[in-house]
Amino acid sequence: MANKEIVLEAKGITKKFPGVLANDEVDFDLYRGEIHALLGENGAGKSTLMNVLYGLYKPDSGEVKVEGNLMQLDSPRDAIHHGVGMVHQHFMLIPVFTVTENIMLGAETDHRAKPNEMPLVKLDRKEVAQKVAALSHQYGLDVDPEATVGNLPVGLQQRVEIVKALYRNAKILILDEPTAVLTPQEAEDLFRIMHELTDKGVSIIFITHKLKEVLKVADRITVMRAGRVVGTATPKESTEQSLAEMMVGREVILTVQKKPAQPTDVVLEVNDLRVKDVRGLESVRGVSFEVRAGEVLGIAGVQGNGQTELAEALTGLRHIESGHFTLSGRDLTGRPPRPITETGLAHIPEDRQRHGLVLSYSVADNMVLCDYYQPRFSRGIVIQQNQVDANAQKLIKEYDVRTPSAFVSAGKLSGGNQQKVIVARELSRPVKLVIASQPTRGLDVGSIEYIHKQIIAMRDRGVAVLLISAELDEIMSLSDRIAVMYRGEIVATVDRKDATREQLGLWMAGAHETASSPA
Repeated sequence: MANKEIVLEAKGITKKFPGVLANDEVDFDLYRGEIHALLGENGAGKSTLMNVLYGLYKPDSGEVKVEGNLMQLDSPRDAIHHGVGMVHQHFMLIPVFTVTENIMLGAETDHRAKPNEMPLVKLDRKEVAQKVAALSHQYGLDVDPEATVGNLPVGLQQRVEIVKALYRNAKILILDEPTAVLTPQEAEDLFRIMHELTDKGVSIIFITHKLKEVLKVADRITVMRAGRVVGTATPKESTEQSLAEMMVGREVILTVQKKPAQPTDVVLEVNDLRVKDVRGLESVRGVSFEVRAGEVLGIAGVQGNGQTELAEALTGLRHIESGHFTLSGRDLTGRPPRPITETGLAHIPEDRQRHGLVLSYSVADNMVLCDYYQPRFSRGIVIQQNQVDANAQKLIKEYDVRTPSAFVSAGKLSGGNQQKVIVARELSRPVKLVIASQPTRGLDVGSIEYIHKQIIAMRDRGVAVLLISAELDEIMSLSDRIAVMYRGEIVATVDRKDATREQLGLWMAGAHETASSPA
C-alpha cells in the first residue's frame, strides 16, 4: 500500500428495501493503492453498499466522497465520471463482440471525414484497439483487442472487464467475487494483476467469501453483518477462524466433522461414458467409476476438464454418445431428467440460477419443482397450493432459508439462500444418489458450513454422493475417495487417507503417468 491518502469515503450509508434494512449507517473508506477486502455473509449488505458506491442504488441517507469531492449518486455514469469502476461477478460482456467492441461500447469515439457531410458516424475501432493494447501491456493484463469475447476462457473475460474499467480512467476498482468462477491458476494470476494495479496507484475494493484469499492479498479487511460494519482489521491480526466468527456472529466449524464412511452396495455405476460439449468436441472420454451407498466420491479437477458435461449426462441434461450408466441397477442411459429423478437422484446443479431455480417463481413453487405432479401436491392437473405452501414452510424452517416469506420470488434471495432452497428441495426427498456440482460456489462461510453438514448427513444416512468441485479444499474435506479428472478422463482414483494436496495438484495439471487405475 503506497500511502494512507483516502481516495474514497462513505459515511452513514443507509439503504432500505421493502421489509429489509440492507445498509444501516455504514462507514467505509479506501486508501490510494490499497486492496481493501469486504467480507460478510450473503445478505450482509456488501453488494448493496457497492451498488451505492457505483451509482446503481441511491442511498436513503449518507454521503460518498471521492478524493474529497462529494459524489452525486444518480447513475453508474456519475461513478465512472469520478473514476469508480466495477467488475461484476456475472460479466457484462457481449460474447459475439470483440474485446475492442466490448470495451468501447458506451464510450465510443468517432471520426467524421468532413464537417459538411451527412452525420454518419464511423466508430474508430483502430484507435480503441491501440489504447486497449497499451493498457493491457501497462498493467500486465495480456488481452488481445481483436479476440472474440465468447471464445475467451473465463479468466481472460475477467481481464477484459478490468481493461474496460481502466479504459474509462477508473482509479478505484470494485471487484465483486472475482475468483468465484476462476481456476486456482487463474485466481493466482488475478492476484498478480491486482498488485500490479495497486503498485500503479489504483485502489481496489475486493469482495469475496474466501478467507484464505483475503488473508493473502488484502491490506485491510472490513466485515459486515446484518447491514452494519462489525469490525475492520489487518491480515496480520486476523485468522480464518476470527474472520468467520465476525461474519457469522458465532463460532464456525471450518473443518468438516465426519465419522469414517461405511460404504455398502454400488448405487451409481458408470461404464466407458463418452459425451460431447456444446462445440461438438468430446469432453468426457471413456469415463468409468462407481459410487457406493454411504460414501462421498469427489471428482477433483480444474474447471473445464469435462466435469460439467459428466454431471449433465448423468442427470439427463446432455446427450450421451456411447457408454452407459446405471442407478440402483437400472440402466438410465439416454433417459430424460424426470425418470432419472424418480429413480432416486437428487441434483444440486453447478449454476443455481440457470439450472436449479425458476427465478420468477416463488420459494414455495421452487421447492416442489421435482414432484409438483405427484398426488401429494396435485389432483390431476390442479395444484394443491395449500400443500405446496405447507411443504415450503416446513422446509424453510428445517433448512434455515432466510426469506421474508415462502411467496417471495426466488430471484430476490441472496445466493446462499437460493442454494438452500435447492438443497432443501433435493435432499428432503427420498433419494439414493446425490450429484452435487460446485455446491458452495460463491457462498459465505456460514452457508458453506451448513451445506457441508447436509452432504455428510446424507452420506451417513446411506445415500451415495458424487461431489464435483473445483475447490480442492472442499474435495479433501468431504470425500472418502477422490477421482481426478483431466481432459475428459479420470486419470487417478485414491482413498482420501492416501491423498495429498501436492499429488492431487500434479494429477490435475496432467502429470498422471504414475497414477493408479480408475476404481
